[in-house]
Amino acid sequence: MKKLIFAFAILFSVLHSAQSQDSVSAKKIYVKANALFLPIGILNAGVEYQLKDKITLQGDLFISPWKSFAGKYMQIYMLGFDARYYFKEAFKHWYVGANISGARYIAQKWNYWSDEPYQYTSESPIYIKSDLYQDGFSFMLGATVGYQFQLNDRWNMDLYLGGGTSQGFYKGYHKELGIRYDDASRKRNRSGEWIPYRGGIMIGYKL
Repeated sequence: MKKLIFAFAILFSVLHSAQSQDSVSAKKIYVKANALFLPIGILNAGVEYQLKDKITLQGDLFISPWKSFAGKYMQIYMLGFDARYYFKEAFKHWYVGANISGARYIAQKWNYWSDEPYQYTSESPIYIKSDLYQDGFSFMLGATVGYQFQLNDRWNMDLYLGGGTSQGFYKGYHKELGIRYDDASRKRNRSGEWIPYRGGIMIGYKL
């Protein structure tokens, strides 16, 4: 984790020094919504603001209000920030970025979707994985890569994917019984993994 934070500090330093001489006569700002999630009732909206000729900052919000979706718990509330560097100019073509995000969730982790048996310890009861869910929060650090198409003077399309390390702190519960399937004496469990955690097709409008 220390190495990752150090790498982010270097990236931000390089981006700042590389653009220290740039000037932007009219900084642009786009409001955006993720067209990939709207049809299933999930809101992912953001604002991208131009800082330098090739650097922008994006803040976005992800809201999945589903208490149950296809039989899976999927309440997720996420806030994230991207620092983006465009190889050509801001809002045009390829870019890379550094991301930091935080999430609050009552959800079923992807590796609990099967009907396999699950036992927390050798002395714990045996449950079915698909009957279990997690209630907690996570912090994410990662990178984003994407490509923006200019549709016209006002509209653009942003295709992007991001991932990195996710550090989660949660309590585990049984859906039907309402009891902890993990060690109830522990305040929270902790898990860390490398996963893709953001992406989609953002449609943006220039203010």
